[in-house]
Amino acid sequence: MLLKFTKMQGLGNDFVVVDAVSRPIELSLPQRRLIADRHFGVGCDQVLLVERPHSSDTDFFYRIFNADGGEVEQCGNGARCFVRFVRAKGLTDKTEIRVGTLAGVIVPRLETDGRVTVDMGEPIFEPSKIPFVAEKQALTYSLHLDDKEVEISILSMGNPHAVQLVADVETAPVETEGKAIEAHSRFPQRVNAGYMQIVDRRRIKLRVFERGSGETLACGTGACAAAVAGIVRGLLDSPVTVATRGGDLTIAWAGHGSAVRMTGPAQIVYEGEIEI
Repeated sequence: MLLKFTKMQGLGNDFVVVDAVSRPIELSLPQRRLIADRHFGVGCDQVLLVERPHSSDTDFFYRIFNADGGEVEQCGNGARCFVRFVRAKGLTDKTEIRVGTLAGVIVPRLETDGRVTVDMGEPIFEPSKIPFVAEKQALTYSLHLDDKEVEISILSMGNPHAVQLVADVETAPVETEGKAIEAHSRFPQRVNAGYMQIVDRRRIKLRVFERGSGETLACGTGACAAAVAGIVRGLLDSPVTVATRGGDLTIAWAGHGSAVRMTGPAQIVYEGEIEI
């Protein structure tokens, strides 16, 4: 099959986006892995499928596959690319769209300055809904690794996140420890491991080891999770500027009962075709 695609990126978090609205498309696990492979395929952190809506109250449905081919519930940087993609392809003339995902409905909006704001919904703290194995909900949790205990905040932004404070993100053990946290037995569906350095009450630095992809240049849901974790712990004030290796995101959250809003860039890199 000859597959047409659009390569996109949001702060260096890169995607292969496929129009499955004009023509329904199903990609097998080996095909998804091939597309994401940076040596034998196109290369990306995630493959995104843009589909027709699954319900009458949404405009589209959004499927997300990590580089290992596994399907996941949510991707913040991908959501920003989503709205720019459907506009560029003439699939909608709206500047604000309602998009169904495995985690529920999100609402991306194209701003006048070209950036995209996404209503990411409310964060989830109940362990069983994240999911995370714990006797009861707590502000932070102690997680046992092979050689030490780490203190982490656990929450879901439609996908699970474990966020820990570090003195310096540049020296944080993201690749080694992040992999161990991702596959920890207390996370039945694995987890994204975030490392947050607080610069001041409205700015943090962040690195994230994403489940199924490894460390990426930016993680939108990870930025949301880190900002929310810092606000809940009384360490940060909204809005929070999150500095990732790919650039800055702005995260706003008014507290419990409110949706998290993420604002940042999204760009089309090129159009292409691949035989799969």
